[in-house]
Amino acid sequence: MFTLDPRLASDSYPVHLLSLCDVRLKRDSAANPWLLLVPRRPNLVEIHDLAPVDRHALIDEIGQVTAALKAASSCDKINVAAFGNTVPQMHVHVIARFTMDPWWPGPLDMTASGSPWDDAARQSFCARLIDAL
Repeated sequence: MFTLDPRLASDSYPVHLLSLCDVRLKRDSAANPWLLLVPRRPNLVEIHDLAPVDRHALIDEIGQVTAALKAASSCDKINVAAFGNTVPQMHVHVIARFTMDPWWPGPLDMTASGSPWDDAARQSFCARLIDAL
């Protein structure tokens, strides 16, 4: 039975359900919209833990979400990564990057607190994202 890790649940908002993954928006990501894709399969830690059909679905869903994030944010670049060092539950980060963000062109400082979403901006962004999906 799939259960979302409590740390992922508390650090993000639910946005949309794809056929394999939950799409979630990180709470402190208003400056750089940051999505999480969490496959709804139990006991996953690594991508290779997915069944082959689910690995293919994950790649397809990453493609869908990156295109939708580009459309919804007008970002300059998108970063995709599966770190899992703090939360071992398998999840993929999909992050909008802008040439004007403070970390450009280097990696985002994942220890720095980002700017939180206000409700109106979050709802508007999520609506654009869902429309693009």
